[in-house]
Parts: sequence; structure tokens; C-alpha cells
Amino acid sequence: MKFTILATILASASAFAPANQKASSTALNADVAKGPYGDALGAQAPLGFFDPFGMTSAYDEDEFARIRWVELKHGRVAMLAVVGYLVTYAGVRFPGAEDIPSGFAALSATPGMVWAQMAATWALMEAANSNAPGEINGFDPEFKGDFRNGVLDFGWDKQSDEWKMKKRAIELNNGRAAQMGILGIMVHEKLGNLDTILPFQG
Repeated sequence: MKFTILATILASASAFAPANQKASSTALNADVAKGPYGDALGAQAPLGFFDPFGMTSAYDEDEFARIRWVELKHGRVAMLAVVGYLVTYAGVRFPGAEDIPSGFAALSATPGMVWAQMAATWALMEAANSNAPGEINGFDPEFKGDFRNGVLDFGWDKQSDEWKMKKRAIELNNGRAAQMGILGIMVHEKLGNLDTILPFQG
């Protein structure tokens, strides 16, 4: 009887014992994650070269340079957007625009002529840099998005290649952060709780 009870207890306990399983890993294949551009500008800690689906493996160098330029441009626009949003949210306005609100409300309050001027400016900027971004007045840019144009140098040519890559990586990372930042600001405005994270409204 005692043996039967003991056997029953052991059998019941074994049902809750962990099963022997082979160790598994959720890590991506290193070659797939790294891809052919794993050492390119933008591969930074903590993610390294983040391409989990290996989409860039089909890109040649020209196409990869183009999409890197697109990312850089979007980051620059996002950085301007964050600064512009914070400045107008604080109450700063150009002369004549004192009555235009900040945020999404400004879209409908901005006069049509201002929209036309902005659209024309954007079109001219895109047209001037559509083929080789930065190539104006015979200036040969080091990379797509190099807008020094032979005038605004600030000592760039005197620096080492390592220093240049570091500065370019910083700009790229700041642009990535700004893209997330402006998205977060817009989401919080739509949620109606922007004043909890930006308490300095003018």
C-alpha cells in the first residue's frame, strides 16, 4: 500500500517536471543580419546593422547609397520638425504669424499663399538635388547629402576620414532619434496629453 501511494506521488510529480529540450536560440543568423553592408555608415550599437530580413542584400552600392541618403534626408527634416514644433509650441512666431496656432491646428490656419510658397521652395530644392545631392556650382560632394557646395566648409576638408565618419554617424543617429521624436510628439498631441510632456506652452 505504501509503495502504491509513493509510486502515485512520484508519477504525479513527474508531470510537472520540465521536459528535456534542446537549447534554442532566437538570434538571427549573423551573415543574414550583417549583410553585405554590415560595416557601412549607420551600423551602430546596440543594434549594429539592423536588417533582419536581409533586404539590402539585393542592393548594389549605388542603390544602398541612395537609400542611406533618403534616411539622412528624412532625419534632417525630422530634426527641423522637432525644433520647429518646440519653438512654435513655446509661442515664438514670425512677424505676421502671431495668430497661427502650433501643432496640427496650424495646417488649416496657414494661408494658402504660404502653402504655395513652401511647395515651390520644396520643389526647387528637390529639383536642384535630384541627380547628385550636393553637386552645385561644380562642387563634387564626398557623399550624397554633402551640401557644402564649395562655400560652407567649416574645416571639414582638414579633418581625418575617421573624424568625418564619426560626425556623419552622429548626424545619422540624431536624425533617427528625431524621426521617433516628432512621431511621439504628434501622437501625444492627438492623444490630448501633450501638455504633460511639454509643459512650457506659450
